[in-house]
Amino acid sequence: MTHTVTRIIVLLSLVSGYALAQTPREKVDTAAVAKIKEEGLKNSHVMEILSTLSDVYGPRLGWSPEFKRAADWAGKELKGWGLQNVHYHHWAPLGRGWSLKNFYAMVKTPVPYPVIAYPAAWSPGVDETEADVVYLDVKKPEDFDAYKGKLKGKYVLLSAPAEVKPHFEPLALRLADSVLLKMANADVQGGRRGGRRGLFGRVPTLDSMFTIMRQFAPDIDSPAVIMRWQEMQVNPRKLEFAQNEKALAAITEGRGDGGTLLVQSATVPQSADIPFNQRIAPYDQKAPEIIPQVVFASEHYNRIVRMLRMGEKVRLDMNLEVATTKADSGFDIIGEIPGTDLKDEVVMIGAHFDSWHSGTGATDNGTGTAACMEAMRILGTVMKSAGLKPRRTIRIGLWGSEEEGLIGSREYVSAVFGRREGDAGGGFPGGGGELKTTPEYDKLSVYFNHDNGSGRIRGIYLQGNEAARPVFRSWFTAYGDPTAQTITIQNTGGTDHQSFDGIGLPGFQFIQDPLEYDSRTHHYNMDVFERAQEPDMKQAATIIAVFAYTAANRDAKFPRKPMPSGGQRTP
Repeated sequence: MTHTVTRIIVLLSLVSGYALAQTPREKVDTAAVAKIKEEGLKNSHVMEILSTLSDVYGPRLGWSPEFKRAADWAGKELKGWGLQNVHYHHWAPLGRGWSLKNFYAMVKTPVPYPVIAYPAAWSPGVDETEADVVYLDVKKPEDFDAYKGKLKGKYVLLSAPAEVKPHFEPLALRLADSVLLKMANADVQGGRRGGRRGLFGRVPTLDSMFTIMRQFAPDIDSPAVIMRWQEMQVNPRKLEFAQNEKALAAITEGRGDGGTLLVQSATVPQSADIPFNQRIAPYDQKAPEIIPQVVFASEHYNRIVRMLRMGEKVRLDMNLEVATTKADSGFDIIGEIPGTDLKDEVVMIGAHFDSWHSGTGATDNGTGTAACMEAMRILGTVMKSAGLKPRRTIRIGLWGSEEEGLIGSREYVSAVFGRREGDAGGGFPGGGGELKTTPEYDKLSVYFNHDNGSGRIRGIYLQGNEAARPVFRSWFTAYGDPTAQTITIQNTGGTDHQSFDGIGLPGFQFIQDPLEYDSRTHHYNMDVFERAQEPDMKQAATIIAVFAYTAANRDAKFPRKPMPSGGQRTP
């Protein structure tokens, strides 16, 4: 342990001692904590769970047959560990399943080479076809005219070449002591991976974004900014133009480097004037036909652009076979360890079960799923061997279609606990409007989420709930890991705890070391088992188990923030 870490821990201990002196002392069953840690750290199954989930049952795209196959396995495992009421919670919106059956891409001329590439999810297929490649070099609206009548039956490159630079900084990072101290001392504000709506409100368009940008950028009318703004306006039109010109397929570069590329879903061409949250998605049963869409590794993409700019004729051979299913409901996987005297009250843990398709979904979010499943296994094992009994019911939720906008957890929260009416975002938690709750709203004590990759837990985000600080301080102290002591008032976004927090329920996401999450695995093709770190995974699963058990045995339910603004609550 470094002297800096020691000083931080001493400071945090002094602060926590003062905080605990001002509030009723939090009781923690240290004997139970010790038993949970022993099982979780010495007899861990977490890497076995993760390997099976990612290697055998990955990837798990929302609504796909692969998701259902993986869910059946997870449900069977939960039942085998003694969980009760294991079931699927079905919800709308409906979505079409999509599975990749076969794919390859190879440049044939002027020199043959195989391309590192992946199709975008919900892309239609391409019969084995060799055809010319065209780079759609459009920077201003009038530039489209030069390409009219020239794209039919061609593979069309849509994006500008990527700037690939050497990496002088490490790709994987642990959170530095100074960063953790800054987080601990922070005021309420958005954290890393902020919310999906951000500065631009609930229903942004390109024009509304530019209006807001003017308030923050004095030089927004400079030639360079104007040129960039023109590109932002024409880029969404490129796909529509290629489709109208009957291009064979649209190709973009993958934003990563070194053979690592970011791959998500295909895009339905539509006007930039349509607010983002009202745009039709490719999985929607009402989505129109679109042209195939494929992502190339940046270096391979750039090479093609350079050859075309030299005047070389580039021909590409591609085959893409996919299978789709008719639109159906999605679902979450739910299971419980029943409580005793307070069994009607609930403590929840959870992670999203779905993933993108180019990797195996190991760190996004197989790690969260495996950690939560392992936490339930640990609790079941310790309760059986040591006779421990939770007062409240402990429930796990493995959410579907998080990657498409927190759909699974939002639909579950809306159906089971409550929702806001009259919200432009579809009535989802976290929007505006009157909050209408169910009787279960008052029975949920707390929800803990795990979804930032394999990185070690370093603390927790309070989501502005200052009353939770002394509780978490006691729990982290009882757990006794000097690397996991940071408690920040900050919010963090982009994952399923927001569905709970958005309607005033205590929902929390842990602070985690980033490792390679943002640089190599988050939605990249290298989201695979090898990127998960076993010591970090054991620690995460054990902390989640300790927090779930301790929350289940508190005398009182977990403290809540004041009712969020935006309308009255109606039970």
